[in-house]
Amino acid sequence: MYSMTGYGKGEYKQGGVELSVEIKTVNNRYLDVSVKSPKSLNGYEEIVRSTVREKLTRGHADLFINLVDKREKAKQLYVDENAAAGYYAAAQRIKALYPALANDFTVTALMRSPDVVRTEECAGEDEELLTGLRVALAAALERLNAMRAKEGQKLAADMLSRMDAVERLVQKISERAPAVAENYRERMRERIREVLAGVEYDEARLLTEAAVFADKSNIDEELTRLRSHIAQFRAICGEERVGRKLDFLIQEFNREANTICSKSNDLIVTNAGLALKNEIEKIREQVQNVE
Repeated sequence: MYSMTGYGKGEYKQGGVELSVEIKTVNNRYLDVSVKSPKSLNGYEEIVRSTVREKLTRGHADLFINLVDKREKAKQLYVDENAAAGYYAAAQRIKALYPALANDFTVTALMRSPDVVRTEECAGEDEELLTGLRVALAAALERLNAMRAKEGQKLAADMLSRMDAVERLVQKISERAPAVAENYRERMRERIREVLAGVEYDEARLLTEAAVFADKSNIDEELTRLRSHIAQFRAICGEERVGRKLDFLIQEFNREANTICSKSNDLIVTNAGLALKNEIEKIREQVQNVE
């Protein structure tokens, strides 16, 4: 089990390339990746994202990539032909306006004019830079997941301990449930005796009413499903990527607990049902932290 919250950092220093990758993750329903990197690494952003998606399935991840490149790179000269043509045309016009001036406009002078010639690094995929990025990113993700796994163990321990409390409450409700119908029948009998003191009443009708109540208030199915959910929860907690499964399962827990409370006409069962809902809500809050 992994927590969605964590931090990891990886570095690469070799051949004049100094590269670091930091990853911070927080809770999010879906996977959302934000990458902040130097302009020279923009071409590798999709590689970064796909690598992160291999290791993360949920959460918001912020990646910060820093690069110091001390290598001597091959450079090429770029000639802006439009700028050169403009300077040349301007020189010809000036010569036409002032014929007495000596024409010292040369290729060298044109090259020195602003924006005519620019120096640019040779384009193309940089294998060494890509290798460094992969190494630093892999190290950052490994450290991130180590932290998330450690936090995940704590979350699992907390949720399983609360699931023990849920199981105890389910057992308490289960033990009390059979007495609910009998108590209802006795209360009805006492009220009838008080109201119809000395008057005979139809015992069969009383038993029928009690049977109808017992059927409406029966929670055997809900208790059976809750026991099944408890077993499933414990099994799922032994897996790695469990967030979505537990999200769904907790909704089922809530549904059964709500049904028990709505059917209950007994103070003990009601109180236990409310306590059950409280424990389930605490587990739900923790599930929001799980990938």
